[in-house]
Amino acid sequence: MENITQEELNKRIADYHEIISGFTALLKEENKALAELDMDTVGKLFEKKAQTVGVYRGLVAFFIKHQDALNSLSDEEKNSLKEESKTLDELLLENDKLLKTRMETSQTVMDSIINIAKVANNANATSYGCQGRYTPLDNSKNALAVNRTL
Repeated sequence: MENITQEELNKRIADYHEIISGFTALLKEENKALAELDMDTVGKLFEKKAQTVGVYRGLVAFFIKHQDALNSLSDEEKNSLKEESKTLDELLLENDKLLKTRMETSQTVMDSIINIAKVANNANATSYGCQGRYTPLDNSKNALAVNRTL
């Protein structure tokens, strides 16, 4: 492991505090939008969230690589980092649950729409059956296409 200066460590810790603060605010906003089913806001936050996650991962990788430098921090600084991380973890868990719920709900709605379309298609469609004879009864194999966007 390479040695880092105290100045560089302090800069990275300040960056970490800033990223955690921004990431926390972003997750609160996204969680609120998910709870209110405001998918426009969720969509608008996606790019910013992806960028924030990238920077966050870079900082975490730095701290993993330089764990020995973190040991030199005061107990107060360590506790501050731990508390911020716990808050972020809680928000990430809530975000995960809300996203899963939203995706499962969307899947259930799409499955219901597809099933209704199949029933309507089978009830109303006509086709040519065996030997090229027109029959409204042999419509069980009619094609059904669904264009899905979540």
